[in-house]
Amino acid sequence: MSQTVDRALSILPLLAEGPADLGQVADRLGVHKSTALRLLRTLHEHGMVYRQSDQRYRLGARLFALAQEAMENLDVREIAHAHLVRLNESCGHTVHLAVYEENEVLYIDKVESRYPVRMYSRIGKPVAITVAAVAKLLLADLPEHERRALAEKLDYPMYTARSTPSAAAFLQELATVREQGWATDLGGHEESINCVAAPIRGADGRVVAAMSVSAPNVVVTADELLTLLPLVRRTADTISGEYSGRTPVKGTSA
Repeated sequence: MSQTVDRALSILPLLAEGPADLGQVADRLGVHKSTALRLLRTLHEHGMVYRQSDQRYRLGARLFALAQEAMENLDVREIAHAHLVRLNESCGHTVHLAVYEENEVLYIDKVESRYPVRMYSRIGKPVAITVAAVAKLLLADLPEHERRALAEKLDYPMYTARSTPSAAAFLQELATVREQGWATDLGGHEESINCVAAPIRGADGRVVAAMSVSAPNVVVTADELLTLLPLVRRTADTISGEYSGRTPVKGTSA
């Protein structure tokens, strides 16, 4: 039975490359045409594949419907939370999770620092979109025309001397973030607060959320915080794998 299931599932990646006829399916699986036909008929009955008028098979509408339903029911916060807690336990600093919705970047989860100096960020509150590290990651992943259009209509308040001063500077920073795959806010919103962030990606590689570690200068210097970047990126990669279904659920991400 397991071999039959394995063979049936192996048909789906083949058809994802484009329509294929019975002979092509049989050749890819290394089985007789009668075996391939039985598998295709079963998948067809469940709507996973569709037989075209030219007798070739392609992926069925039911498969796309299931994928869409699964994506809509995924809760990145629920998947990420335990990993954020473990990261916080490992480094001791404030950990945030943020998403981009309707031209705003919002915090959807937060794990407080163990240190007495706390951050005033709140779940559900928009971030300072032109300086926050999580915002840079989320916006850097937008298509170029969307990034440019958004950058042109934003205001650029100078929270500190390190704040992003203009649309041109912002677009340049987003290009850098897009290329390197991580972001920082080193005193751009508050002089005394530094932050490093990494993206969480879905199955299609697009950024669905961003997570960060933040700490005040009185607790850790900017250079010391940057040493945590590999750990932050590993945690984000673990969450990405679990969210997208690319990797098995692991017991720890730290």
